[in-house]
Amino acid sequence: MTERRAILSGSTFEEQIGYARAVVDGEWVHVSGTTGFDYATMTISDDVVEQAEQCLRNIRAALTEAECTFADVVRVRYLLPDREDFEPCWPVLRRWFGDVRPAATMLVCGLADPRMKIEIEVYARRGASG
Repeated sequence: MTERRAILSGSTFEEQIGYARAVVDGEWVHVSGTTGFDYATMTISDDVVEQAEQCLRNIRAALTEAECTFADVVRVRYLLPDREDFEPCWPVLRRWFGDVRPAATMLVCGLADPRMKIEIEVYARRGASG
C-alpha cells in the first residue's frame, strides 16, 4: 500500500479551512499553495520579495519533513494578484530554483487575503535529485 501522510505547518489557515501544508503520497510530495506568512507569529511582510523568501522557507520546512529537498521539485506554480510584482521576485526564485529548473507556471489571480502578494505551490518527487 502506498504511504499517504499529511504534513502540517501550524498555520491557522490549515485548521480553519481543513487542509495540509503538504501531502506525501508514495514518492510524490504535493505542497499546497504557500504564502509569505511566518507561521510562528502569523505575520506577513508588506514587501513581495520578502514574502517570496518566506514562502520558500515555509515550503523548505514542508519538503524537509517529507524527506526531500528543492532538488526534488519537478513543478512550481506562482500565483500573484499583481503581475508587476513577479519580476522583482526573480532573483529570489532563481536562487532557490536556478539549479533545479522545475517546470513552472505563473498565474495572475486573486488571493485569499489582500495582504498576500505571492503564493507558491510545488510538486516534488522524492529521490528525483538522484
